[in-house]
Amino acid sequence: MAFAYRGGALCAEDVPLEEIAGRFGTPCYVYSRAMIEQAFGEFARALSGRAALVAYSVKANSNLSVLALLARLGAGFDIVSGGELARVIAAGGDPRKVVFSGVGKSEAEIAQALQAGILCLNLESEAELERVEAVARRLGVRAPVALRVNPDVDAQTHPYISTGLKTSKFGIAYADAERLAGEAARRPSLELIGIGFHIGSQLTGTGPFVDAAARILALAERLEAAGIGLSHIDLGGGFGIRYKDESPAPAARFLEGALGVLASRRERLIVDPGRAITGQAGVLLTRIEYLKRGAESNFVIVDAAMNDLIRPALYDAWHEVRPVREVESPDATGVYDVVGPVCESADFLAKQRRLAPGAGDLLAVMTAGAYGMVMSSNYNSRPRPAEVLVSGAEARLVRRRETVDQVFADERDLL
Repeated sequence: MAFAYRGGALCAEDVPLEEIAGRFGTPCYVYSRAMIEQAFGEFARALSGRAALVAYSVKANSNLSVLALLARLGAGFDIVSGGELARVIAAGGDPRKVVFSGVGKSEAEIAQALQAGILCLNLESEAELERVEAVARRLGVRAPVALRVNPDVDAQTHPYISTGLKTSKFGIAYADAERLAGEAARRPSLELIGIGFHIGSQLTGTGPFVDAAARILALAERLEAAGIGLSHIDLGGGFGIRYKDESPAPAARFLEGALGVLASRRERLIVDPGRAITGQAGVLLTRIEYLKRGAESNFVIVDAAMNDLIRPALYDAWHEVRPVREVESPDATGVYDVVGPVCESADFLAKQRRLAPGAGDLLAVMTAGAYGMVMSSNYNSRPRPAEVLVSGAEARLVRRRETVDQVFADERDLL
């Protein structure tokens, strides 16, 4: 493991986190290059032997150095905004390996994507089909498109990250997919090249994923019978990782069932992992400011907060919290809530954890490499943290800590 104790000190690969805190301050996100490479490699190997593309989901962690690392490994990218497309290109990613998902693409974003020459735009509604065609016609190009189909499969995950049910805003209803595929195939300014699905995030069981693949297979066969050929089938992402006591299947085993279902198809397969590549490769490093004893709970007040890592407040998500200095005597521990300085009762990183804290000590909030920094904000006018990428014995600053001046640099007093 890239994050392990060596001589009593928690390290990121070969660099003690204490050293990183001393050089770059706290709060600070720290990522392991080796873990990112290992996780990407698992997906690449699981798909070896057939035409496939691992399109990393940029929304999970969009740091330019992370994207550049993945681009060099041969990754494609799944994006949901024009800003993410600009990031991929700035990081050296190949636009021809970019899939543009999302339900609310603006005309400007569609034009940006077509002019960049991306692999395809995932259509998520009939209205979007009309808009993409209009933009393509205006630009005098043929837009490569795919249908993101909602298979109405329960992903059995948190309701906020379940995206494949018929009540979801995402995707085209399964019952409408064949008709809209025929419509797209008839439009001269559109080129229908694929179909796909995405049923949710943090999937730990393979059953729903296989069920969705079976429904997509049936649709592909009906389209083929109707004379509509496809270049790819997108299996989506959402592959789960271990935060607490989950037992997610490794990439190869998770994909095994769906690959079996689609074994007879010749189309290139696309998968869109995000969390599964960067989630376990990152920690949020934070320093204890105060210890506070209460009538019902005891509190460790740290310098990181919900604006830095919102997952616990938003999803009641569980993250392991480790002391950066290994605890020598378990008898010295007590039970504490780990909270930040933001003025909200929901501002917590962990609750009811057994720790032996002292003011000034460092803590590491584990498995924070996905949906951490990308969801951070400036609430309470707090500057966002620094980001550091570790490669072996080298720790590099890959995003400077924001300053307070930067937080309000674009505001003006016009009174």
